[in-house]
Amino acid sequence: MQIKLFLATLAVLVSIVIMPTQGWAETSIDTNEAQTVQHDATAKHQEHQVEHHHAPGWTVIPFVILLTMIATGPLFYEHFWHKNYPKVAIALALLVVAYYIFALHNTHGPIHALFEYVQFIALLSSLYIASGGIMIDVDRKATPFANVLLLAIGAVISNLIGTTGASMLLIRPFIRLNRGRIKPYHIIFFIFVVSNVGGSLTPIGDPPLFLGFLKGVPFFWTLTHNLIPWIIAITLICVLFYLFDRRNKEVDHFEQPESYTQKVNLKGTKNFFWLALVIGAVFLDPNVISWVPAIHYDGQKFSFLREIIMFAVAFLSFKLASKEALKANDFTFEPIREVAFIFIGIFGTMMPALELVSNFAQSETGAAYITANNLYWGTGLLSGFLDNAPTYLNFLAAAMAAQGASISNITEVAAFASGEYENSVLALKAISIAAVFFGAMTYIGNGPNFMVKSIAEQMGIKMPSFFGYIIRFSFPVLIPIFILTWILFIVFKI
Repeated sequence: MQIKLFLATLAVLVSIVIMPTQGWAETSIDTNEAQTVQHDATAKHQEHQVEHHHAPGWTVIPFVILLTMIATGPLFYEHFWHKNYPKVAIALALLVVAYYIFALHNTHGPIHALFEYVQFIALLSSLYIASGGIMIDVDRKATPFANVLLLAIGAVISNLIGTTGASMLLIRPFIRLNRGRIKPYHIIFFIFVVSNVGGSLTPIGDPPLFLGFLKGVPFFWTLTHNLIPWIIAITLICVLFYLFDRRNKEVDHFEQPESYTQKVNLKGTKNFFWLALVIGAVFLDPNVISWVPAIHYDGQKFSFLREIIMFAVAFLSFKLASKEALKANDFTFEPIREVAFIFIGIFGTMMPALELVSNFAQSETGAAYITANNLYWGTGLLSGFLDNAPTYLNFLAAAMAAQGASISNITEVAAFASGEYENSVLALKAISIAAVFFGAMTYIGNGPNFMVKSIAEQMGIKMPSFFGYIIRFSFPVLIPIFILTWILFIVFKI
């Protein structure tokens, strides 16, 4: 019933897309024609911005309600929340979408949210299902050093297959390695390192960086400018984890074997092919490869070719997966189902919040606050509670607008990244680091966070509440590291 509700809601949102709107065009392989269409769409987008009314401040209330219920539901009304969260998330999202369409006469916000949600859920679901068919078992004793080593490997892998791919591939082996002594802090530090901070070095690593790459930031820019902050942050988090883990002497009703082979056992290795196919599909974007079919809308190009491939991979990788590997992983669809419903609510209700932030940042008043320091903390704090990908784009757009440049111009984005504008490299560095690092602040800061939490709970681990995660772990562990990163690399520009 809940899956039908989800599909019905998605169908309603898709129907919005096929409504008659201005700015649509067929993709052309001819470069000059594509540029003409792009310029026309940009001009029409500017006209629409003038015509449309902005969302009033009170429209953020559904978003606040949803965040509050995500935080308090599992703690105070667990039975109601577990049974009804899909209906709550969808109802609040449709409330905001309906207001945009019928009160503000603005289909652009909902359409963009729909595009971004489909891209988001296609990537997460395909990576989750494909990795679910790979069983990795590390046959060695769980020690603090072994755990740190696995986290460090995960941080590196995050830059090759993304934080989502690395999280889905390694969370179950990490839990199995620590069977008998697993605690919530194991999962939380895994979220810190593998699901967030680890993916700071390449556009593949985290969605905000990939969006920056599509806009014109060079592929190796993040590796060049984020490497030292990445090394320091990963090292500090791993040291703190090591200190936590050394104090864990418990073995809960689990008989440890007398000897270990020290080997890594793999089952379902054919699913690595499906993972590779997903990562390859990520680059099937009309902004990167000109022949990819696309829809020109609102000054941007959108293509569902990669999403179609990803959904196909999700289906085929499950149907053809090793049953033994699926069983060993205790694979279920519950974690991805929960993420799908929760984030359809988040994507639908956060539109007014993002709009208010964007309008202020790009106003004359807001432009006065466009400094590297404010970009770092503004991008970071909002990335912890809003989706970090659109937050990254909004602050990058504001930083470029303050310099008279446009984020819709790939050449100007590349020039901004190369330092042709005043302090532009420092500004982009502040935005890039903050968007990825601060995604670890809450369960909803980055897509993999909530999924890792859900998998852990499915495997019997009692995870902290939304506020418990923040107060007990992310604030005391991460904020000092973020402050140090800010002082070293933004203030003193090391």
